[in-house]
Parts: sequence; structure tokens; C-alpha cells
Amino acid sequence: MDHIIIIGNGISGVTLARHIRKLSDKKITIISAETDYFFSRTALMYVYMGHMKFEHTQPYENWFWEKNRIELLNAYVDAIDTDNKCLKLANGDDLNYNKLVIATGSKPNKFGWPGQDLKGVMGMYHKQDLEHLEVHAPNKDVCNRAVIVGGGLIGIELAEMLNSRNIPVTFLVRESSFWNGVLPEGESEMINRHIKSHHIDLRLSTNLKEIKSDENGHVKSVIIEETGEEIPCNVVGLTAGVSPNIEFVKSSSIETGKGVKVNRYLETNIPDVYAIGDCAEQHEAIGNRRPIEAVWYTGRMMGETLAQTICGNRIPYNPGHWFNSAKFFDIEYQTYGWVFGSKGKPDYEAHFHWKHDDDTKCITVAFHQDTNEFLGINTFGIRLRHETFDRWLTEKRDVDYVMNHLSEANFDPEFYKRFEKDILRAYNNQLQTVSS
Repeated sequence: MDHIIIIGNGISGVTLARHIRKLSDKKITIISAETDYFFSRTALMYVYMGHMKFEHTQPYENWFWEKNRIELLNAYVDAIDTDNKCLKLANGDDLNYNKLVIATGSKPNKFGWPGQDLKGVMGMYHKQDLEHLEVHAPNKDVCNRAVIVGGGLIGIELAEMLNSRNIPVTFLVRESSFWNGVLPEGESEMINRHIKSHHIDLRLSTNLKEIKSDENGHVKSVIIEETGEEIPCNVVGLTAGVSPNIEFVKSSSIETGKGVKVNRYLETNIPDVYAIGDCAEQHEAIGNRRPIEAVWYTGRMMGETLAQTICGNRIPYNPGHWFNSAKFFDIEYQTYGWVFGSKGKPDYEAHFHWKHDDDTKCITVAFHQDTNEFLGINTFGIRLRHETFDRWLTEKRDVDYVMNHLSEANFDPEFYKRFEKDILRAYNNQLQTVSS
């Protein structure tokens, strides 16, 4: 019987295992050194904030795995011998496979800052990070101030977590405006104001120079690159992005770049070895997508797709139209299709931008300035239906159609004040003058 070994028990690996089991009786082993059981990584912040207990982040009861004949092994893989289809484990054991799937996810980026390995320095990605945060920042008496380095989605989550315990936060963001590599200018500036409204000390265009130690090897302060200013703190959160967690793969004959290189079928250069999720890197990016996508739902889709291939129905990975969602403190964010920030925006892409007077709701609609084809939408503070935008993008609707049918996409009109009339009025008034 085929033995499928999956290294990594995140959303990609677990989805793959579940779908292989639905389709076959193959032997399945999931290896992870992080936790015994799968948990929802995106929910870690709510454990710290007191909204749930850690066990609530586990979507499946502990008996689920045995009942479904999915073997769980808490171990660390040191090396892969592809010639002999064998894994070398850190405890000295060898484990043979028929098919191997690498689903080891990401690790927080470190850029060689002096002091980056001191006690009190952490990412916010693994369960161990949550445990370290509880030790070093249980309250504002133990942690007088935290400094967060890096202005992505994990950084804003960590700021919200610390803020929930009234711990003062200084937020160092290299860019001139928050997440402006992704968000158009108006949205990025609105998020700057929203972060500051929560009494976060947001420092834009600011880089970390070094992290200083006290006599016990614990964080004492950080030094700012541009000014030399010293900021006393007890915790430093490193949230300057993530990169594929594949160090153990590099000694094998499996081809790697930043991630494990895969084709459209999620196959590596070695027969019977595959990679999915955050650690997989497409040889050729799919459309406007990045070759590596550290996104929850694409990891899940890769797991579903590869299960078909492993069970005899070889199909390519096709993620469809881009979408994502996040939360910036109190403001929900959704994006469908492509809306480029000021960096990397194509010449043909025009934007219509509307913002509510309360400075917590806005939309940006992207369209092709020559053909008027609708390209994508960002919404803040207004929830819209995924399936509606997915259909409009497939149908290649024009921007006028989308703007005049926005009410069809409103997710929960009975709970949310309706903004369509105001948006449409602004669109009709402003579109003639909007050229970028």
C-alpha cells in the first residue's frame, strides 16, 4: 500500500490528508515538530486577547485523526534521501515513503540585526511565539513597551494583541506609508490614521539598526537606524514578512529557489515528491500572482488539488481570481481581483476611490482605462460577496456595470448602513476627472 508522508500539519498538509482519505485507503502520516494537532494559525491572536482558549483553535477533535486513519508523528525532519525515498529524523530514526509532500509553511524573516536572537525577541507565526509572548508580555507591568518591526498583516495583528493588554507599542515601518506596496495611497493613509487612533506610536520611513541586551541576555532597547534614537522596551516583534521554511530540503536533490520549486501540478523535479502551501514556489507565476503565496486559502486549494493527483486524477493547480481578507484593528478589509498600490501599478490601470466621512470606510475600484473592464476592488469597513465579484471578474464586466450593481454584492445590508447611493453619486461625479 502507498505510504504518503506529509511534512507539516498546517492548512495545506491537513487539507491534503483529509482529501486523500476521502478518495483512497492509502497510508497517511503527517509529521510536525510544532504541535501535536492541527490548529488555525490565524486564530492565535484571539487566544492572547482572551477571546478563546488554544483548544478552541483546533478544528478537529483529537480522536478525529485515529478514526480517519491519519497517523500523526511529532518529529523533526533533518534530511531527505530521495534516492532511497527515506527521511532522516532528528531523533535518529529513518522513515520510508512512497510519495512525499513538503508542506512546511513559513518562518519569520530575520535580516541579521544585532540582537535578533535575544530573549524577548519573537515573531508571531508559531504556537511557540504565542507562548513566548505570554512569558515576556503578560501585562504592562512586565512589559513596559513593545517594539514591532515590519508593517505587514502580522505586524498589525501583533500591535492589536499587545494593545488589548494596554501594553504601549512602537511600530517601526520601513515604508513611507503603511502597506503602501499593496494598498493604493488613499487606503494606506487611512490605515495610518486608524493605527494612530489606537494610540500606537507609528514610525514611518523608520528602520531598525540593532536590539540591545541587558546583563541577562534579555531585550533592553532598540536603536533606530536613521536617528540613533534609543527606545527602551522589553519585547521586540519581528514581523518583516515570512519566507519558506525549507532549510532541511536544501541538502537534497530537490530543486529549490526561495521555496521548493514546483510546476502547475505541484510536482518537484523529483518523481513522487511534491510541495504545497507557503513553502511551494511556482516556476512560472500564475497571472499576476506571486510565485510564492503565503495565503491561507491558496494553501487549502493546493491541498485539495494535490489529493486528486496523488489519487490518480492528475489535475493542475488553478487558484482562480485573486481574493484576500484581513482586519486592521476595527476595520475589515477585502480585496477581489487586482488593485495595485502605487508600486507596480500598470499604466492602463485607473482607480475610482471613495471614502466615508467617518474615515473608517472606503472602496477603491480598479478598471482598464482604455476598455473600462473591471479589474478589481478593495473595500474597507464594507463587506461584499465573494461569489458576486468572482462571477463579474469571470464575465469581464465593465466598471459601469459593477458600480451600478454594487447593491447585489452587499454582504449584509440589514446590518450595515447602505452606502451604494453615495458611492454611485461620487462615481458619476468624479469619474470624468479620474485618470489614475
